[in-house]
Amino acid sequence: MTVKSPCVDICKFDDKTGLCIGCLRTRDECKTWKKMKDKHRRKILDDRPRRASKLKR
Repeated sequence: MTVKSPCVDICKFDDKTGLCIGCLRTRDECKTWKKMKDKHRRKILDDRPRRASKLKR
């Protein structure tokens, strides 16, 4: 695994967005992170600013 997990050990999921308030991933993304290809991981990490803006609404 070359793209490191963004997990910060908070693991609380927002009810409206379904995103973890710590790492901004969905439950499915958290569960399947180790099996994902790096291309998919980078896409998730690159999308973090958009996801963060969803939580602030």
